[in-house]
Amino acid sequence: MQFFGGLTAAEMSPSPAAPPGTATGLAGNNANMLYIFNRNGVCLLNREWHRPLRTLDAQQDQKLMFGLLFSLRSFTAKMDPTSVDKGNLGVPLLPGQGCSFHSFRTNTYKLSLMESPSGIKLILVTHPKTGDLRDALRYMYNLYVEYVVKNPLYVPGSPIRCELFNMNIDQYVKTLI
Repeated sequence: MQFFGGLTAAEMSPSPAAPPGTATGLAGNNANMLYIFNRNGVCLLNREWHRPLRTLDAQQDQKLMFGLLFSLRSFTAKMDPTSVDKGNLGVPLLPGQGCSFHSFRTNTYKLSLMESPSGIKLILVTHPKTGDLRDALRYMYNLYVEYVVKNPLYVPGSPIRCELFNMNIDQYVKTLI
């Protein structure tokens, strides 16, 4: 299909080129950021691997990310065509309650979300051409359980300061395709 300027849709795409490790089949790292929030909205972990532009401080960034997730989750529950009881927009939902979303994509990034039954939210921000990351998020959650939750020195609700967990997350993210 051609647009007014005679360019095809692929030529006009505002999306950056796919990095190695996405649909191209080459190995590489396409993850930009990882957030882990508890059910109360406290950011337990914020890891960044590739973020060329920093416009906010970390605390503002975390608040905006959790607010975005809260709003999207509330919106998807409100728009759920299978539910009779819609509830009110903005009312907190319990984990597993209502309709949920797994990811969304813009022209510059893809945000993937996994929420555990205990309310832990893992958010991975990647290149927009990255495929389904639900299995990757489940694996990261298993790392969280093994290295953080089972750590007798970890205090639930406090920021994650486990070097073994960070090292394993970093190694795993490098293998994502």
